[in-house]
Amino acid sequence: MSLRLSTVILPYRRWNEGGSAAWTRAEELGFHTAYTYDHLSWRSFRDGPWFGAIPTLTAAAARTERLRLGTLVTSPNFRHPVTLAKELISLDDISGGRITLGIGAGGTGFDATALGQEPWTPRERADRFAEFVALLDRLLTEDTVTYEGQFYSAGEARDIPGCVQRPRLPFAVAATGPRGLRLAARYGQAWVTTGDPKLYETGTPEQSHEALRGQLGRLTEACAAAGRDVSELNRVLLTGFTPDRGGPLESLDAFVDFAGRHQELGFTELVIHWPIPDSMFAAEEKVFERIAMEAPAQLG
Repeated sequence: MSLRLSTVILPYRRWNEGGSAAWTRAEELGFHTAYTYDHLSWRSFRDGPWFGAIPTLTAAAARTERLRLGTLVTSPNFRHPVTLAKELISLDDISGGRITLGIGAGGTGFDATALGQEPWTPRERADRFAEFVALLDRLLTEDTVTYEGQFYSAGEARDIPGCVQRPRLPFAVAATGPRGLRLAARYGQAWVTTGDPKLYETGTPEQSHEALRGQLGRLTEACAAAGRDVSELNRVLLTGFTPDRGGPLESLDAFVDFAGRHQELGFTELVIHWPIPDSMFAAEEKVFERIAMEAPAQLG
């Protein structure tokens, strides 16, 4: 499989003040998919503007024709499967079947307490994620669902006519632990990682490379246990969180070298952040656009 190049556009600008331009430009540049974070706010952006993922993607769907769109990632922190399914089916319809749902267990940041709840333990977070994914899978593939679980319920929830994409829109499951990898192997059409977070501050690119090799190996094992070949899954690296940081975006040659090494590992899609001045995602816009236009052809 050739290497896909995608981008993630953070929803920090008003739509009519530059927020819409990046999405149309992403399509012009030939990106495979343009994702956005599904958070209520995020890290250093917490005290500034931040808009909702689903409305943003709906507007982007109306402004584009070919570009795939998605979340990277949605989590149970402030979502419920019943209401989320209805929004996703609507979004898939509006986009003409161009939506990918990136989905993960979520973290312990602002989203974890924004609804007034106490942060969940790692065990509860994993338990909720497993139930969330399984119920969402049913809601997106069955006309009517009744379910009573430990954390979530559905009472004759109707999702007619279902997704444009059949049997449902694809899940890109973010996971590195054993339970999450099993979910990816069972329900995922793609798998997402950001690398090993323990290596971000003090690790080396070489250590990160080996950590990613290990994650891919464990994914392969999980797929085999589920009766699937790992090649059935798109394997996605969300860049910007490995020890390389912004280095790959400093030049076309630097990115092609970075991308080639990760393609050899087995990744099939790399996601780069749309440049944001004065942030951890700062990058030279002209270099970014050159990477978008020229790197895929060099990588094959």
